[in-house]
Amino acid sequence: NVKNCISVNNGTNAILLILMSLNFKRGDEVIVPSFCYISPVHMLKLMGLVPVPVDIELDNLQINTDKIEKKISKKTKAILLVHVLGNTCNMDQIMRIKRKYNLILIEDTCESLGTKYKNKYLGTFGEFSSFSFYSSHQISSGEGGMVCCNNKNDYNIIKSLRSHGWSRGTSYENLIYKKNKSLDKKFIFF
Repeated sequence: NVKNCISVNNGTNAILLILMSLNFKRGDEVIVPSFCYISPVHMLKLMGLVPVPVDIELDNLQINTDKIEKKISKKTKAILLVHVLGNTCNMDQIMRIKRKYNLILIEDTCESLGTKYKNKYLGTFGEFSSFSFYSSHQISSGEGGMVCCNNKNDYNIIKSLRSHGWSRGTSYENLIYKKNKSLDKKFIFF
């Protein structure tokens, strides 16, 4: 189950905020499917990360889980799944690989809102997931998106990043205020 959700302006920025919160180093590698929407790959490149494409299965257009381990190196930090067209890959195998190599799992669920794998919704397997509410997706508001994460600290970091460092409304607000009570809480930033 996902515990924390943050609204953002679109699915692309959802991925960017997730990547910014992770503090990966330039040159770190992230496994991605070779067939996917291009914006997650663009966000990896923007952050100086190296997308490592893994071939897909032709019957469902999802990452071929049997080929992932061959692409993992010492620089691999995460798997960024892009669940395209409402399809799903073998999430049991993905979770085994994630645990075996201690990788972060990011799910781009922009095209698969409501899709389940064995009665569990996509976007609830990894540490992070992104959603888009663009007009061509399952739920549309014309624009908009969402980041979901399980960890409260990740939630606070992403919420602050979304607001250019503003910590109001996060658990960090009280920590900062306690150190300097003369600050007006409306203007507290990291």
